Amino acid sequence: MKLLFATGGTGGHINPALAVAGRIKKEYGNDAEILFVGTANRMEARLVPAAGFDFKTIEITGFYRGNPLKNLGRNLHTVKLIMSASREAEKIIKEFNPDVVIGFGGYVSGPVLRAAHKLHIPIAIHEQNAFPGVTNKALAKIADVVMLTSEDAKERMSTKSEMVVTGLPVRDELILSNRDIARAELGVPDDKPLILSMGGSLGANAINEAVCGLIANKKDDHDCYFLHAMGQYGLWVPEKLEELGVDLNNRSDIEVREYINDMHICMPAADLIICRSGATSLYEIRALGKASILIPSPNVAENHQYYNAMELVNNDAAVIIEEKDLTPEVLTEEVNKLLKDKNRLREIGDNVKEMAILNATDMIVENILKLIK
Repeated sequence: MKLLFATGGTGGHINPALAVAGRIKKEYGNDAEILFVGTANRMEARLVPAAGFDFKTIEITGFYRGNPLKNLGRNLHTVKLIMSASREAEKIIKEFNPDVVIGFGGYVSGPVLRAAHKLHIPIAIHEQNAFPGVTNKALAKIADVVMLTSEDAKERMSTKSEMVVTGLPVRDELILSNRDIARAELGVPDDKPLILSMGGSLGANAINEAVCGLIANKKDDHDCYFLHAMGQYGLWVPEKLEELGVDLNNRSDIEVREYINDMHICMPAADLIICRSGATSLYEIRALGKASILIPSPNVAENHQYYNAMELVNNDAAVIIEEKDLTPEVLTEEVNKLLKDKNRLREIGDNVKEMAILNATDMIVENILKLIK
């Protein structure tokens, strides 16, 4: 059987697709021939070949929003790219002759899945966010299977076929992790809660500022451990903490890193997580049953991180602080509330755990294979 995956742009689109493709390859070996289609200048061009899958590219961009006159030239160029991308996609599909084409989001999914539909090849899509992306909302009207991470997304899509809530693939090493073992590896004692905070690989200035203030406000309490990822653009954080009276050299209970490479250890060890609300992070929080304070990025399409967060908040499974309301004092107040009420911390973790679908990869694979005659 032959399967073609179309996705790109961000890790939130690419990594779930790789997880599903990897599971199919593991189960079917040489009986499954898999091809990915993406763009040459985004993350997929690095991640897909590194995962061992064949990869072809088309050139495509999205429309620029905002001032229509200012963006007229760029959007006219996008229209031209869409037309040429459709021809390129059709050529790739005819050469590969897949049994099914699967889109995991990103602009590249549009022309590829439309070309497959035009050629009468079954198509499936998977949407990661509670507020669906523009491309997937359009493709849902022609897709043979529409798979969703979020129950809330159902209200925001119009489809020709029944929608299936599959959840989002989470790495086995996270699902199978052990909190006690993880804490021992990090050197965190059993009687101290660990707060894990992060703003993404680049770092989020607002989160860095607020966490610096939180750590400074609690520097004399010694009632918890901190592990903070400052990101590529947050290398000023140690200096800021020093200005606030926090001596990192003499504090074994405070660790600041640029990036967390061992998330499969750090997240299971945590008692409270402070982070953005991208789909992948939130599903890992679900899978592990962790209490969280979510600070959605206001700089994403359709404000989708806010809707991702609110699905948890509405199920009493997280706390939200919008960035416009975020200050060190507000964050400190919310953290103190949770740390002082262990039953509340546990309740939030239990509620979010109930929202997880732990066999998401299997469900997605099953729905894709149903389309292969």
